Amino acid sequence: MALGKKLQLRAKILYNKQLKPGFWQMRLSAAQLSQAALPGQFVNIKVSEGCEPLLRRPFSIHRVDGSAFEILYETVGPATLILSQKKAGEYLDIIGPLGNGFDYLSLVARRSSFVLVAGGMGVAPLFFLAEKIREIPNPKSQIPNSILLGAKTKNQILCEKEFKKLGWEVKVATDDGSRGFKGKVTNLLQGILRTTNDERRTTISACGPKPMLAAVSLIAKQYKIPAQISLEEHMSCGIGACMGCIVRTKTGFKKVCDQGPVFRADEIIWP
Repeated sequence: MALGKKLQLRAKILYNKQLKPGFWQMRLSAAQLSQAALPGQFVNIKVSEGCEPLLRRPFSIHRVDGSAFEILYETVGPATLILSQKKAGEYLDIIGPLGNGFDYLSLVARRSSFVLVAGGMGVAPLFFLAEKIREIPNPKSQIPNSILLGAKTKNQILCEKEFKKLGWEVKVATDDGSRGFKGKVTNLLQGILRTTNDERRTTISACGPKPMLAAVSLIAKQYKIPAQISLEEHMSCGIGACMGCIVRTKTGFKKVCDQGPVFRADEIIWP
């Protein structure tokens, strides 16, 4: 069933594997959805056939490969625990692709390098973005594209090897110093930009917790670098009907699920 540009369908689970304790990767077959998806968009999944949980859950589109797409998720509550118990061959009721994604095509034409900043599960939509950026020839590029992966501890770092396989420079930051830079990933970002020869040739795309995104926005403003951020908000309907994921911007209140989740960093008014 089509819902405007959105699709509601039953997608077959191809695999559902545990990457690390508490972290899972699911691959689903959905040709029409996969072909329409853009980096930064998400899907809304009904995780059970019954009434509990009542609401669907949003998951960023982590990767697209032909007629299939993947989601990356952490078991943090009853809904994701149910999802982690699903097996290959089962079907899930899905609506998507939803929301607005990253504007990367025009930036590739004007900028020579990308810096992606991921806080925890914020890595989920950035891998899809990294794959798409890699597909576009960029003769201006003299600085390698880089991804900064931030987490509380080394056991929560995800997709490091996968980004390296794409040819991206990977830097890691952990709050406890158990891996890479000790401290916040935003402190790592600031240190890198402080030593970059020409910030005008760089653009930032980020996803993660609100405090991290607020810090990224301030850093981007300080260095006059264009930045896009993907907001993580609680969503009920996922299609802009319930008004439950409102964010304040310089042009008024906007719905994250419908008018986001990706916004220009300088557009958001932070608390």
